[in-house]
Amino acid sequence: MKPKVSLITLGVDDLQQSRRFYQTLGFELAVEENTDKVVFFHLSTPGVLFGLFPRAELAKDAQIPNDGQGFSGFSLAHNVGSPEAVDQTLAEAVAAGAQLVKAGEKVFWGGYSGYFKDPSGFLWEVAHNPFMDLT
Repeated sequence: MKPKVSLITLGVDDLQQSRRFYQTLGFELAVEENTDKVVFFHLSTPGVLFGLFPRAELAKDAQIPNDGQGFSGFSLAHNVGSPEAVDQTLAEAVAAGAQLVKAGEKVFWGGYSGYFKDPSGFLWEVAHNPFMDLT
């Protein structure tokens, strides 16, 4: 298998609330059709989409129980160019309806990061990694 990610899909509690949240953060719709059932956004990475699908429907599609609780064991990350941009991005997410989990702070690996939860509880890290080239 060639290592590659082409779609990230979140099983969300309220599809329209999540759609509004991500659009408020600047995500652009990739597909205009069927947005009452599934939502796809463009990402800045060519060939990769970000999707929202009702949690129960995603579990049904994968043929697994919809009984997950607590920490999901993963987070999504959004890297920015400076510690100030971390704080600004966290503030924008909170203004759009996110819950601040951890304010931006210096971290052991040499960067600066903080966390928020989206309206369905998905954990996002916002980080400045001085070793990452964002160009």
